[in-house]
Amino acid sequence: MASDGGSVGRGTGARGGYQVRGGGRGRGGRDGGGNQQHQQQQPPHQAGLGRGRSGDHSYQPNPQVGSYQYGAAASRGYAGGVRGGGRTGGRGNWVPRSQQERPSYGHGAESVEGRGRGRARGTGGAPRGRPQRPVDAPMTEPEVDRQALPSNPPQPVPVPVMTSVTQQLASTSLSPGNKNKYNPIMRPDEGGKVSIATVRLNVNHFRVNFNPSSIIRHYDVDIRPVESPRNGRPAKLSKLQLSNIRSKLFTDNPQLPLLMTAYDGEKNIFSAVRLPEGEFKVELSDGEDLKSREYKFSIKLVNELKLYKLRDYLSKNASSIPRDILQGMDVVMKENPVMRMIPAGRCFHPTETSPEDDLGHGITASRGIQYSLKPTFQGLALCLDYSVLAFRKKMPVLEFLAEQISGFNVNNFRRFRRDVDQVLKNLKVNVTHRVTKQKYVIVGLTREDTRRVSFPDANDPQQRIRIVDYFREKYNRNITYLDIPCLDVSRNNRMNYIPMEYCVLAEGQIYPKEYLDRNAACLLKEISLARPHVRQSNICGMVQSEDGPCGGNIIQNFGIEVDTNMTSVKGRVIGPPVLKLAATKTGKMMKITVDKQTCQWNLVGKAVVQGKTIQRWGVIDFTHCERDPFRRVNSQSFIPKLTDRCRSLGMRLEEPVLYEKAGMHIFSDVNALSQLLEGVTSRVGRGNLQFLLCVMSRKDDGYKCLKWISETKIGVVTQCCLSPHANKGQDQYLANLALKINAKLGGSNVELNDRLPHFHGEGHVMFVGADVNHPGAHNKTSPSIAAVVATMNWPEANRYVARVRPQFHRKEQILEFGEMCLELVESYARLNKVKPEKIVLFRDGVSEGQFDMVLNEELMDLKSVFQKINYFPTITLIVAQKRHQTRFFPVERNDGGPNGNISPGTVVDTTIVHPFEFDFYLCSHHGSLGTSKPTHYHVLWDEHGFSSDQLQKLIYDMCFTFARCTKPVSLVPPVYYADLVAYRGRLYYQAMLERQSPPPTSSSSSSSFTSSSSLSSAASFQDWFKLHADLENMMFFV
Repeated sequence: MASDGGSVGRGTGARGGYQVRGGGRGRGGRDGGGNQQHQQQQPPHQAGLGRGRSGDHSYQPNPQVGSYQYGAAASRGYAGGVRGGGRTGGRGNWVPRSQQERPSYGHGAESVEGRGRGRARGTGGAPRGRPQRPVDAPMTEPEVDRQALPSNPPQPVPVPVMTSVTQQLASTSLSPGNKNKYNPIMRPDEGGKVSIATVRLNVNHFRVNFNPSSIIRHYDVDIRPVESPRNGRPAKLSKLQLSNIRSKLFTDNPQLPLLMTAYDGEKNIFSAVRLPEGEFKVELSDGEDLKSREYKFSIKLVNELKLYKLRDYLSKNASSIPRDILQGMDVVMKENPVMRMIPAGRCFHPTETSPEDDLGHGITASRGIQYSLKPTFQGLALCLDYSVLAFRKKMPVLEFLAEQISGFNVNNFRRFRRDVDQVLKNLKVNVTHRVTKQKYVIVGLTREDTRRVSFPDANDPQQRIRIVDYFREKYNRNITYLDIPCLDVSRNNRMNYIPMEYCVLAEGQIYPKEYLDRNAACLLKEISLARPHVRQSNICGMVQSEDGPCGGNIIQNFGIEVDTNMTSVKGRVIGPPVLKLAATKTGKMMKITVDKQTCQWNLVGKAVVQGKTIQRWGVIDFTHCERDPFRRVNSQSFIPKLTDRCRSLGMRLEEPVLYEKAGMHIFSDVNALSQLLEGVTSRVGRGNLQFLLCVMSRKDDGYKCLKWISETKIGVVTQCCLSPHANKGQDQYLANLALKINAKLGGSNVELNDRLPHFHGEGHVMFVGADVNHPGAHNKTSPSIAAVVATMNWPEANRYVARVRPQFHRKEQILEFGEMCLELVESYARLNKVKPEKIVLFRDGVSEGQFDMVLNEELMDLKSVFQKINYFPTITLIVAQKRHQTRFFPVERNDGGPNGNISPGTVVDTTIVHPFEFDFYLCSHHGSLGTSKPTHYHVLWDEHGFSSDQLQKLIYDMCFTFARCTKPVSLVPPVYYADLVAYRGRLYYQAMLERQSPPPTSSSSSSSFTSSSSLSSAASFQDWFKLHADLENMMFFV
């Protein structure tokens, strides 16, 4: 093999389909005299940076192997010339073996003989040390009735034997379609082996069987009215209209079988049989009294989805995931629920509600399903989970108002008019005075009461018709409530008024949970947090339901079947780490063993590892003006108790140097709040106050302004608390406050007794977390907020600093990722006098479809920025996912904890994971409520050569170092902190908008993030997010 960082000697290479012969002593900075029929250019981030020259190369490609394998195999023939002089050699002819001869996946290594000698410093050259991805071998497409695979499909290269850490470099392979594009790495082994127990689990993955010789035909459809629009632009048809038109056509036309097709509600139809192409005409009325309209329905075949390609990917005979096939099958799986249930985002909910789920005020909880198709090691799987949402009930509008508005009386409507308008605006209603499925959107209320409402006569615009007369003559209906307004459902400048008594709230309208009162919110939470055995029973019932994705015989018509039994897997329980705390009296370090079942620990008789000395701190009492004495903080009791608790934890907290009295009303005035904070800090001296304790009587929106001003303008750490909790003065509450304060000021609360796994040698390691916070779905302009955090101490790796920046609206890619990481590296270098040699990067909030963006854009941006300053650390990139539906259920009682959940440290890395990429599920926390949700970790890039055991143990151990609690958290801390910082950035933005003299207005600032092609145009806007220099290296966000 090529020699790597600092090694001298002989080596062995790897056997492949290449004849490489060469010897060269490098000093010329170029390849010498090579006879190379094919050369692959290395990307800048992996190209060798030394000077060297390699000998002759002879490349003979195997016609069955995709050319991109050359980069990871043949490159070994000249990598010795990288970074210094050297020569390498290799030999061997690779011949594809029959299926019976091939080694099992993930095992063994074929030796390669070769000789090489060289000197090298650092790392360079092409990534190696892992099995390569499967290759898309050329093959003829099968007919419907014959097998798809060739007789000798190419297989993944077996795992080579690792000889040293320096050989375990990046193992990401080049994509076959693009030499400079990289795919996620292959799994390095068959999964982890280390455990303190093995457990049997049921997983909510249901095996999907399909016929690989089947073809799903994809048709593009175009639906539009025949009649020309009046204003020149055709009105956009709603999804309901499109679905009704499609159903009418496919029901009336025998050539278009309804149950053999699936429609996505917009432009795509997938069919199990060939459909006639062309243009069809459909007549459909929106209601019994409305004139039928004629529509043109065009059908055009755009693709044939051959399922053997999915079979090849699942059996590791193809490298690129057939997303078009998965998308088509997903639409097929949704067809039955769409027809029988209520779609709500990615979930489906039943049309009927249960009285026991009533939340009051016209709101009900609904128990639905959410699911996805996942390619796994066992094959394609349907992952189905239980979902709970709050919906407005389907009920008459007047009854809904009586439940929603306290004291509502239809006979005294004027008193409640403003509340009614606010409650009903933008809701959808159906009507009862005529037969129609059409939904109308409420835009407001009519100015006049119903008895006075009128509209122009269509035949004689000079005449007006009273709505009371119209309903009597047209529908034979007498309106009862004449002294209340009508609902205004006008659209596209077409006047439309409907009496409230003939309107019913349409089903499927989600009620935001943040608007629920306390009792309703608690009940919804109780229903959502179903115990494991209840959740498992619900899931099994849903997968067998006639209304669900497996009902209605639709998927069967496409040759798809779902095994309705949960998948059984074996899990491993990883042992918890030994922790380190200090003794309260002596301050000596002591080993702490966590609880066996919950993995939690307590601070009784213990102190933090490094407690800060706090001599200059102040208190702002925002409860001073409260009339309720229980809302006012008892400072004579609270402050001494907090001081004593801090001291018992090893922190030296002196008496506060100032105590400022204020009222909660000041939070409604950003300028007054700013003046208060500036006045308090200036009295002590700018930069001299270590932290401010802010006591509030209740939660207030002004909290965001407090944080924005203190952290970006003044540069002082703040710790907020609520007076009801402060007055109780419970020991656990005071300890939690102390832990937050200590971490914010640079102290160390808890540390691992032993070093983190894998990194035992010299050299600093930095852990990085990155996340993006997006505005709510209703917000169309606000910027997204990117946050990156990184550790600043090694080997403790528990103190972080953060950077936060705004970027384009709903843009998931972190646009200045490299620059943000470089800032953190420079901070690390200033604090430690050395740059980290190794970086482990965790990325949060991205789906499988965004892996390519993270790997080929964000990571490459990072490496490019580092390369500009001649800095080349080794990097591992891992995506952490919490937004998935996978749940684990212990088979027997002793396979989990006493509450029926899986135990902390449970890991699953077989059967339900990716067919060949490096991923696993880890539940690192104790689930005390509901059903535990594991975190899914997916490794995209690895230059450190982690094994499954090493990486799983490293992540699990890190979950014990979260600063503000005494238990392991569910998400690896770099990601957890990045999420907190991104949310803090969202608060900064909201605070900016509330300031009387804000930075660029919300419209201008947001437009710069939606239409501008460069962030430089918004540089001044970004300055409003820039942390104060005094807080740049502090954990202010804990």
